[in-house]
Amino acid sequence: MHTSKVIYLPESGKAVFVGDTHGDLQASRSIIKQYARRKYHVIFLGDYVDRGEKSRENIDFLISAQKEYSKIILLAGNHEMNTVEPVSPSDFWESLSQQEILYYSGIFNNFPLAVSGKGFIAVHAGLPDLPNLDNWDNIKPGDDNWMRILWADFREKQGECLGVLCGRIKLGRDYFERVMNSIGKNVLIRSHDPYAPEKMFNNRCLTLFTSASYGKSRQIAIVDLTKEIRSVDEIELISF
Repeated sequence: MHTSKVIYLPESGKAVFVGDTHGDLQASRSIIKQYARRKYHVIFLGDYVDRGEKSRENIDFLISAQKEYSKIILLAGNHEMNTVEPVSPSDFWESLSQQEILYYSGIFNNFPLAVSGKGFIAVHAGLPDLPNLDNWDNIKPGDDNWMRILWADFREKQGECLGVLCGRIKLGRDYFERVMNSIGKNVLIRSHDPYAPEKMFNNRCLTLFTSASYGKSRQIAIVDLTKEIRSVDEIELISF
């Protein structure tokens, strides 16, 4: 089954963006109850499994909720793609039978990679080195651009590629600005990297986390889809 790698949001209504939940079933339930029922678009940025105590319950709940609420979008995170590029920790995957691995990987492989809105783009981790969004559908699991979307970290330093640490490419300000300007976006909404500042690159990059697993308050972001987002400061951040 072919699914588009990029989901385009309408220019109406509101959207809530959710960072890594990593088995935090309580966070997922709270967000669905509060926002999906109010007909918000609810975009989860990946990493539903591993680390937390309720990985399977969390992803099963989200898959079920998506069937009930059409405006829920589940993006791929690197922890959903363990069968393509191994992750650590991988306690969710290690708990599964071979048949269960095939079942979940079959679902996860159809998750989109990005959500596009008025002035912003949302992904799990980083940006592919491609000139426009039309090219993103050509990304293949395991290729360099796929790795950048699911694994890359950003650093507030001049430069393009700053090196690789533990399999994760580090991308600098020059790379961020070049790709964002090429695809015509002002703001990136992402998760993935608990060491990243909340805001980077002159408030053009927001890093969100929504899991109790990181020992910090859970945070979500509310976006007004009718307005062109020009800065992270135009996004409402809520901690809970």
